[in-house]
Amino acid sequence: MKMNYRSVVLLLLTLCLSSIIEAQPKQTASVEGITEYMLDNGLKVLLFPDNSSQTVTVNITYKVGSRHEGYGEKGMAHLLEHLVFKGTPNHPDIPKELTARGARPNGTTWYDRTNYFETFNATEDNIDWALDLEADRMVNSYIAKKDLDSEFSVVRNEFESGENSPTGVLMEKVISSAFLWHNYGQSTIGNKSDIERVPIENLKAFYKKYYRPDNAVLMVTGKFEVEKTLALINKKFGSIKNPEIPLVDVPTIEPAQDGEKRVELSRVGDLQLVSALFHTPAGSHEDYAPMALVENILTDQPSGRIYKALVEEKQASSVWSFSPFTKEPGFMYFNVDVPSDKSIETAETTLLNLFDGLRENPITEEELKRAKANILKQIDQISRNSSYLGTFTSEFIGAGDWRLMFIHRDRIESATLEQVNHVLGRYFIKTNRTVGNFIPTKTPMRIEIPHTEGLEDLVSNYKGKEALSAGEAFDVSYENIQKTLDSGELSESKIEYGFIKKDNRGETVNVSFTFRNGGVDDLMNKGNVASFTARMLNKGTTSKSRQDIEDKLSALKSSVFFSGSNGKTTAYVSSTKENLKETLMLMTEMLKTPAFDNAELEKLKAEELASIESNKTEPQFLVQKRLGAINQKYKKGHPLYNMTLEEEVEAINNVTVEGMQAYYNDFYGISDSANLIAIGNIDEEELKTYFENEFSDFKSDLPYSEIKDPFSGNKPANEKIITPDKKNAFTLGFLNFEGSEYDKDYAALQVAGSVFGGGFLNSRIATRLRQQDGVSYGAGGGVNVDGGKDDRNSAMYIYAIYAPENEAKVQQGFDEEIARFIKDGITEQELEDAVKGWVQAQSVSRAKDNELSSTINNNLYYDRDMMFQKEIEEQVKGLTVEDVNKAIKTYFKDFKKWTVVNAGDYESFEIKKEEVKKIDD
Repeated sequence: MKMNYRSVVLLLLTLCLSSIIEAQPKQTASVEGITEYMLDNGLKVLLFPDNSSQTVTVNITYKVGSRHEGYGEKGMAHLLEHLVFKGTPNHPDIPKELTARGARPNGTTWYDRTNYFETFNATEDNIDWALDLEADRMVNSYIAKKDLDSEFSVVRNEFESGENSPTGVLMEKVISSAFLWHNYGQSTIGNKSDIERVPIENLKAFYKKYYRPDNAVLMVTGKFEVEKTLALINKKFGSIKNPEIPLVDVPTIEPAQDGEKRVELSRVGDLQLVSALFHTPAGSHEDYAPMALVENILTDQPSGRIYKALVEEKQASSVWSFSPFTKEPGFMYFNVDVPSDKSIETAETTLLNLFDGLRENPITEEELKRAKANILKQIDQISRNSSYLGTFTSEFIGAGDWRLMFIHRDRIESATLEQVNHVLGRYFIKTNRTVGNFIPTKTPMRIEIPHTEGLEDLVSNYKGKEALSAGEAFDVSYENIQKTLDSGELSESKIEYGFIKKDNRGETVNVSFTFRNGGVDDLMNKGNVASFTARMLNKGTTSKSRQDIEDKLSALKSSVFFSGSNGKTTAYVSSTKENLKETLMLMTEMLKTPAFDNAELEKLKAEELASIESNKTEPQFLVQKRLGAINQKYKKGHPLYNMTLEEEVEAINNVTVEGMQAYYNDFYGISDSANLIAIGNIDEEELKTYFENEFSDFKSDLPYSEIKDPFSGNKPANEKIITPDKKNAFTLGFLNFEGSEYDKDYAALQVAGSVFGGGFLNSRIATRLRQQDGVSYGAGGGVNVDGGKDDRNSAMYIYAIYAPENEAKVQQGFDEEIARFIKDGITEQELEDAVKGWVQAQSVSRAKDNELSSTINNNLYYDRDMMFQKEIEEQVKGLTVEDVNKAIKTYFKDFKKWTVVNAGDYESFEIKKEEVKKIDD
């Protein structure tokens, strides 16, 4: 057939248009506001717009974790996560870029997945940059030998930091013993020898095999335009091709455990531990949700059966549990902390007898109802935070599909008493348990855990429920916040208030209520009674038990927390527009009519004492205690006195119901300093009326006067604490200086602190100790400046976590970097990056209601408004290199003038200082 030229052109245009249309992302599912698309190369894209957020979170999840590691590769997935931050040809310095954008980033590795995310200010430029970054490092990450050489010791340091905790080590060994073949028995952090010896070729092969479009799910949440973002994703990721070899996942099926196992750990420490593990089904299995309910029924505080049997009966100080949502059959782990003056044998017997008696003591309807309310409240609060939801979804992606997040919620909601009691008898059996030794038996019992099947059928047609309200696009500029802010003082109650009414996702509301009473003379010799009084407020009222309060809050899907210290008490309320009034009524009841029950006080004291006991040999805890002692400014009894360990134990033991009641009578009520901050879907007039009616008679006769803590210089020191058997060391140092946020140098100090020790892995300290020397997993520093005008008590600090044998390198790194910082100052590029990052970080902070609430509260206290913060930002933007370098020379001092404390097992290592090489100036 003959065709003319016009026909040929039209045909070619049609074919081109057809191929373009086919190349567009295809919508494949939509559930409760989250829409799934699929690119031609197999990349799944999840978009979740949230206009009420002024930030965007980009989260990419690769379906590869420690489960996929082979022989000699333990820790490879996690090590690779570290190297992916090392750069690409288009993004050669990723930490620097993240810091310059004010992003809040991280990467995490788990059993079934690895994810990378960054939360940043919602601008088109930032979205373009973040998508370009993730697309580039999907296939172009360096994975270079030089980076591996420096980073493997950083990861080893991270591994060693976990080795300091007997709780973590016991859990790791119990899980490892429970699994005969499956990789869930192997810690994600890996095996030390594998970490140290992994060949770069193996790491590259692992990267090429699993980092590919058809093994990834990209999720974007927050404020963005859907069509523009989808087109941008297609542009950045659409041309990436998958490797020629398809991925084939052949899972290891763990055989049934045929007898109870036992593990014993012998290490330095004070707090005793008992734990137990049971094999459980995968997250997608229908039994997982009933098991999650059982877990809550057993360990919830204060209603949990294990909690009641052990903590309330004073056999233990605390209990907790852990059951990861995994793709393949997993586990449920229980931990019990037993103080050294209690019997570990008695606690273990009580725990195991409780498990063995579950069949004869089935779950009740009341317990099931409470557990449902507890879990559904947690799920509901997560769903209202689009930023956190973006990364939370990774757990379900790793387990098979993101829609499992909703299916799990629905299964929790619909679980019956019959289902819950069925899993009790099925999984909580002795032969399915790991606690210790092998026990011979004539009648073995086995339970085959069903493998994951029918996942696609389960999720493919799932529709979900109606999505939460999307909220509004709120302008977080200083001017708009100040314009929107309704502030003043309530005439009767004398409460100073600050309200911002805006439409949040899910109609969320956050309220903080603070009152201050008394002065330094009133607070002398009060010990720990202030904090204990506040913490007892949610433990029961004259008409409601602790359990009643928890059940009511779960029903309201709300939270109420209290904190208190030295005459200041704060109530924090998180709720919704619908439930706010009832939640405030409950908060008011807790605040006005606390029961101060002695049994609850004894449990709280036991928990605090156990915490101190567990920290007695911990480097970080001991370092901070010693720093306080070296620079002690006040006599014993003063409210700002730094207690020793022994004094803190004594102070806790001295807290009584009578003492708390006396403190409450004197310090609770409103005198002349109270603030009320509310942000979200509020009715301002209703809030004002409520607090006027409820708190106009809540008075205190104790006038407030701020406890002065004026500037005084620190004592130069460099001390060492030996902590035997701790494979991770910690160094912390600080240098006091006289300064305030009101000073002209404040802006320059913000930039100096960021360049010196802030940012994301790219500060002077982090670059030296982590990137260059490879001796520290976590290192950095910063500048803390006094927010008021009078005390002017400010300080700069440095810290590092490292292996004890690297102590000399850490000390030398600090010394040389501080000297270089003082001598050379910062560069134009460092200034530009630090200013840009600082400004964007402030914008991100203002977009978060809890952080904005804190800013407004401080402004009310110091009698200023948002223009104060705007002026500081303008000063930061106008800084020159000369301004910052002048501030550095003025405030930073030689390392020998700092107060430095180091703690670690230094005696177990020969620290060869002569091998530490000097760096070039």
